[in-house]
Amino acid sequence: MRIVVSGGAGFIGSHLTDRLLAEGHRVVVIDNFITGSRNNLSQHEGNDRLVIIEHDISKPIYLAEKVDRIYHLASPASPIDYQKLPIQTLKVGALGTHNMLGIARHHKARILLASTSEVYGDPEVHPQVESYWGNVNPVGPRGCYDEAKRFAEALMVAYRNAHAVDIRIIRIFNTYGPRMRLNDGRVVPAFISQALRGEPLTLFGDGSQTRSFCYVSDLVEGIVAAMERGDQNPINLGNPAEITIRQFAETIRRLAGSTVPLVERPLPQDDPRRRRPDITRARTLLGWEPTTSLEEGLRKTLEWAKEAIR
Repeated sequence: MRIVVSGGAGFIGSHLTDRLLAEGHRVVVIDNFITGSRNNLSQHEGNDRLVIIEHDISKPIYLAEKVDRIYHLASPASPIDYQKLPIQTLKVGALGTHNMLGIARHHKARILLASTSEVYGDPEVHPQVESYWGNVNPVGPRGCYDEAKRFAEALMVAYRNAHAVDIRIIRIFNTYGPRMRLNDGRVVPAFISQALRGEPLTLFGDGSQTRSFCYVSDLVEGIVAAMERGDQNPINLGNPAEITIRQFAETIRRLAGSTVPLVERPLPQDDPRRRRPDITRARTLLGWEPTTSLEEGLRKTLEWAKEAIR
């Protein structure tokens, strides 16, 4: 197939591109490199089945050659990025999704939106199921990202209903692995880079808030399964194993062989207290669930990070 991956030079997008090329597909990566990196795709240099187009998908783009699948992953995704780039984040969620849907409609291609667990906000339902509408502050510091993704989901459904576009929507929970930007402010790269540099690990609040962490190769399996075997309703993709941030920091410190202290800082506004996916739909519909343990995934990520930090 000929497959478009918007945001294909990003952390998750580049791993997805690896997988699609390994399966023999032709891949068109569209990325403006605002948060992605060409280095994430350097291993495919000379591969004539990969085309990289530098473009901001918030602006129109026309692809003449037939397209079979579109994975729409483009968006700033870390708090540092989307708080620095709030308008760009909203535009890629709205205009970018509109433009990708236009390509899908023109070519009669199936399109998958990479949405996020952030559509649930600071959830009052735990674990989070796809039928939960969320508890989101639209005017808070996370609103530009949360509402961009919520709008993108609504636009996908509108195109399905009005134009019979074949859609998929996945809601991605915390994911980690090689090629994360170590300075993007998210908890995994922050803790890993601090531990490897011998700096104190920064806890926001007392560390009692929870998250669940999915290794990137598991997530990519879920993304492809959702595209090929999913239905047209949202599907949670993430690891249902829940851990407190304090426990997570202690695990990274142990695996890194570090004795640095944990230090507490004020909790950011609207920071979710609990985050854990209900993946019943993914298990039932896709036959998918994560298989990489947290320790195994963190060891692989630490090995990569040791080289990246040098």
